[in-house]
Amino acid sequence: MGVEVDNEYGGAGCNFMTCIQVVEEISKVCPGVGALVDIHNTLVNPVIRNYGNKEQKEKYLPLLSTKMVGSFAITEPSSGSDAFALRTVAKKDGSDYVINGSKMWISNSDIAGVFLVFANANPSAGYKGITCFIVDRDTPGFTIHKPENKLGIICSGTCMLSFDNVRVPESSILGEFGQGYKISISVLNEGRIGIASQMLGCAQGCFDATIPYTLERQQFGQPVYNFQGMQHQVAQIATQIEMARLLTYNAARIKESGKPFIKEAAMAKYWASEVAQQATIKCIDWMGGVGFTKDFIQEKFYRDAKIGAIYEGTSNIQLNTVAKQIEREFKK
Repeated sequence: MGVEVDNEYGGAGCNFMTCIQVVEEISKVCPGVGALVDIHNTLVNPVIRNYGNKEQKEKYLPLLSTKMVGSFAITEPSSGSDAFALRTVAKKDGSDYVINGSKMWISNSDIAGVFLVFANANPSAGYKGITCFIVDRDTPGFTIHKPENKLGIICSGTCMLSFDNVRVPESSILGEFGQGYKISISVLNEGRIGIASQMLGCAQGCFDATIPYTLERQQFGQPVYNFQGMQHQVAQIATQIEMARLLTYNAARIKESGKPFIKEAAMAKYWASEVAQQATIKCIDWMGGVGFTKDFIQEKFYRDAKIGAIYEGTSNIQLNTVAKQIEREFKK
């Protein structure tokens, strides 16, 4: 839970590539747990590490590395793909800010101890008024509603949040006033690589759980795997998974090098999300009738895979991003 957090704060002190591989490995077993670890490590911790002041780092990073989960609260009922059409506001009142509004689809919120809440503290300035606030779970006026009844990644709690005159001190501002847009853009690009690794793990985990069955299941006197039609499908999916891995690792490598990685992150997230869906569908096909039952894990991977094309930027948003980056490259 503190993969990239420095040792002095109780973290592992590792690099971003390690973080990505941790999420991938966990997601091979459960993409729901992978989502929790990913959001905590690629959204919450980096914001505090990169933008927090000395006091904020000393207070929260040791907790987040050892015994507290964090949550990243930006999405609202009217701001999904258009992430900065925020209606949650923070009004200055003396030395405090009073937050009012609501958030939805907030991952980790069922168990999180601290929330990074994005609210507009100067609506007249548009997105330039968006500011990030640290809000503790037990703050008066802050309500965490029951988890949504989701199709997949069920163990990853997703709740609606309500802010009814939630009063926080000015010292709870993370980064600078009006810096929320910059903060969110910087970590959401990083987070896309994290979701790519989650979907990569989902696809690989389902694949690994399925192939042994095809080697054992007999039809027409031989294992199902022996048929050329089956082998071609397996080879195709295996190739697509490896393509997703290379795209994901390459995006992480470029991010670590300090070079622009927006296009590569969008490509990785888009492709890994698509492959996870294709791979899990094929694995159910290869299992035959039992693949359609809840007695085998393939149906869980299938349900868990769907969210990858939706959260942290839909597949259409990723394609838009890639296209815009290509346009900019050719206009230079």
